[in-house]
Amino acid sequence: MAGSSERVTLQKVAERAKVSPATVSRVLNDTGRVKEVARARVLRAIDELNYHPNIHARTLARGRSRTLGLIVSNLKNPFFLDVFQALEADAHEKGFEVMVANTDYRPEQLLTHAKLMQGRRVAGLAVIVSEMEPTLIEGFLESKIPIVFYDVGVAAGNCANIRTDYARGTRRVVEYLYSLGHRHLAFVGHHTALAPLHVRERSLLDAVRDCGGDAARTTVVAEEDSPSGGLHATRQLFASGLKPTAIVCVNDFMALGVLKALREMGLSVPRDVSVVGCDNISLSEFTCPALTTINIPRERIGHLVGAALMPNGEASPLRGREIVIEPDLIIRDSTGPPPTARR
Repeated sequence: MAGSSERVTLQKVAERAKVSPATVSRVLNDTGRVKEVARARVLRAIDELNYHPNIHARTLARGRSRTLGLIVSNLKNPFFLDVFQALEADAHEKGFEVMVANTDYRPEQLLTHAKLMQGRRVAGLAVIVSEMEPTLIEGFLESKIPIVFYDVGVAAGNCANIRTDYARGTRRVVEYLYSLGHRHLAFVGHHTALAPLHVRERSLLDAVRDCGGDAARTTVVAEEDSPSGGLHATRQLFASGLKPTAIVCVNDFMALGVLKALREMGLSVPRDVSVVGCDNISLSEFTCPALTTINIPRERIGHLVGAALMPNGEASPLRGREIVIEPDLIIRDSTGPPPTARR
């Protein structure tokens, strides 16, 4: 075993494996044909010498990066984690790594991370956030690297934009709840001043009006994007004296806290209050009761990001395009008729 102070080089690996440095390089980069016996010797030598290839040096030598950048708003939320995992799986298949940064919904953090990613010369950048700095979009459009936005960007030049039709999904929820007899709805959100999240709130109010309801009977409360945020928002809602028969949540992550708050208050779901989430994260079908939710295909979004940033040819057909995702309503056990409809 090489000593800890000894710098292990590709040449030393080649000598130990009794092959040429070019053969070691082909094994490391998974390029070209290498006999299985030689490959096994190289891999054994790498393990014995504890060799770590200098990724930065290899990038400089190739003249191109094998790292993708991903910036998200809240990595604690399983929505963003699912997108990352799908993208990472595709990236590894093509010999790329994914560098992740979290903004916590702060535009200034987005700006900082974007500059750092570009400074590291990433091969492509995915911006999966709810916050955006207008000047940043201009800078991205002038950049030469492929960029993918989710909801907050524009499709032009080197930039693709993936957008979910949340308005349509929200309308389906409202129409469904109205068909059950609900007339007093509440919306639990977070950072509602941010454009994509404000769209969901506005869509709910518009859908209520279109169904012939009174938007004034639709209450909006906001807290942080977390289960505890959903819990505190629900306590705040009922402490004010309001008693909605259905609560529509901006995402499943907050709906987890909403369900807990209702249990603590002795309210039964859906007998006393119906609850609807959004995203269809894997946890949603394991809540008690299982959560009715809007399905947003996070894995598909991750694969679309990968296709835009790592094309099979010279340029991705997704570049400069907007891809619109139509959400589905998944009906489970957390919704039912309001108490008044059962009397």
